[in-house]
Amino acid sequence: MGQTRGPESEPSIYGYTRTTCALLTHFVCIVFTVLVAALSRPGTSWFSWHPFLMTLAFSLFMTEAILFFSPHGSPIKKLPHKTKGRVHWILQCLCVCCAALGLAAIVYNKHLNGKPHFTSWHGLLGLVTVCVVGVQSLAAVPLIYHSLAKGWSLAKLKRYHAASGLVTYLLGCASLVLGLCSTWFTASVKGHVWYLSALCPALCALVIMSQVTNAYMAKKRLQS
Repeated sequence: MGQTRGPESEPSIYGYTRTTCALLTHFVCIVFTVLVAALSRPGTSWFSWHPFLMTLAFSLFMTEAILFFSPHGSPIKKLPHKTKGRVHWILQCLCVCCAALGLAAIVYNKHLNGKPHFTSWHGLLGLVTVCVVGVQSLAAVPLIYHSLAKGWSLAKLKRYHAASGLVTYLLGCASLVLGLCSTWFTASVKGHVWYLSALCPALCALVIMSQVTNAYMAKKRLQS
């Protein structure tokens, strides 16, 4: 008789490590968002809304939206999967709204100051990221209303959504790191603090990437 290996069959040190990483990611994404908010002081200028809203979108809302599915560090892991999906959807909607507003703020600020748009790698990748996260969110609608996805199985839609969502998240993290290289941020933060700041989105990206890949590797083991 074949045996099915579940999460409980792995060495406990792996579970402790993943739980610690998930909890650390919760802490890091909040601290990083608070740091950027303190530096940008949203409301003091049109530009101030851009770093604040973009960090809120990708460092906080999108990170937490994915972490809510984590079997090791989700604050709602005991709730039904459908409830987690609804919370994930709400946070992703907030992410899209903040990202769109953050993009609008920087575009309007450059317009007021007569500066060209999207001339840096940060600006170009940021524009691509906002477009991709919008498309990704629209493409997720059939997961909520499955009747819209004629001819597609729910399992296949979930796989595509997870894969494209991971790519979108990595784009968001890359945009944040490039933003830390901007004149505004480097003038405010220097030395070890800058490196620690850059480590925040990088660490979150590694943990989220591990969570998504491990989830689908586990499903393949169960099916084998």
